[in-house]
Formats: sequence, C-alpha cells, structure tokens
Amino acid sequence: MSVTNTGPLENEGDIEPPERDPEPDRKPFWRELPVLIVIAFAAALLIKTFVLQAFYIPSASMEPTLMNGDRVLVEKLSYRFGGPERGDVVVFERDVAAPPPDDGSFVEDITDGVRSLFGFPTEGTQDFIKRVMAVSGDTIEGRDGMVYVNGEPVDEPYLPEGTATADFPETPVAEGEIFVMGDNRGNSDDSRSVGAIPETDLVGRAFVVIWPPSDMSGL
Repeated sequence: MSVTNTGPLENEGDIEPPERDPEPDRKPFWRELPVLIVIAFAAALLIKTFVLQAFYIPSASMEPTLMNGDRVLVEKLSYRFGGPERGDVVVFERDVAAPPPDDGSFVEDITDGVRSLFGFPTEGTQDFIKRVMAVSGDTIEGRDGMVYVNGEPVDEPYLPEGTATADFPETPVAEGEIFVMGDNRGNSDDSRSVGAIPETDLVGRAFVVIWPPSDMSGL
C-alpha cells in the first residue's frame, strides 16, 4: 500500500526532545538506613508476635527428639483457630522468680527484645518445650512402664525402643488445660510434677528443627 505525503517531513535532527522535569534530589543511602532498620525490626517483631518464632532448646528434657542446643521454629496460628492435639510438641511460658528491680534502661529493653526475637528467654518468664500427652477431658496415667490415656495405651514411636515411663497416678485433665511430658522420661520437669498447663500459657506449636542443619527435620 502506498502512502501519499501531504507536506514536507521534518528531519529528525530538527525535532527537539521535550524538556523533562529535573529528578528530585535523592537522600544518601546512609540517611535512609536507620528508617530501613526500624521497618525491618518492626516487621520481624510482628512476625515473631503473631506468626513464627525461633526457640533455643536449653536442656535435655526432650531428647532424643530435640537435643540440647537445637533451635526450632514455632508457629502461632494453629492455636488461634483450634486447640492443641495429643502428640503436638508445644512451647509454653511459666513465670519465674521476679528479678530484682532495675533502672528500666533503654539498652536493657532493646536487649530483651532482640533475645526474644531469637528465642532466648527474657527476665520474668521462662519458655518450656514439651509434648502434649492429654488434652481437656482426658484422663491420663502411667503404669507398667507405659502411658495410658482414657484407659488406652499410647503408641509413642518417638521414644527409643525399651523406654519405660515411671508410674504416676490417674489424673483427669480439666477444661482449658493440657498434660505435657518430655520425651526424656527420666529427666523432665513436666506435668507429672508441676501439674497440667493452662492453654492460655501456650506460645505455639514447634514444627521443624532448623539448627543444626544436619538435624533439620519436621516434628
């Protein structure tokens, strides 16, 4: 198809490009860095509070499932929409002896915040990790080396073969509470000695080992 010219064409060199607005002055990166750090810290704090948190395992009470020094991820959404189930590995808080009063320094507050983000305990409370053995309405007891819930023996494939659980009396679990035990049955301070744990003390459900990498696995 042919095109008919209706007038002379201008040379491209005769056309001046339109003027552009000058770019706004950009702040140096070092001036933006504090704001970025605050945003990142706030985002991490929100995630830690409502979604996920890492926890450090400070004792041998859950061996061999969790070893002293392991780190696990705990999700906090499940128990906002439902209750714990038998077999869940859970983290819960317990009050400890009140620390001596301090000067409330800003540095100490920041230190506690950073420690909590990485799963280390802060002053005033202590985190524990155990396995849910019985839930509200259940009756649990230990006899003949085994755990019985509602009269039925509990299958515990996470325990080493030959593990025997010391006898403890039949115990009903009240509404809103759970009965927890450590997998290291001979070395665990749990509901057999301190009683059932209120569900309101639950932090969340541990679902994966993230450190060390060689032991990374689901729970």
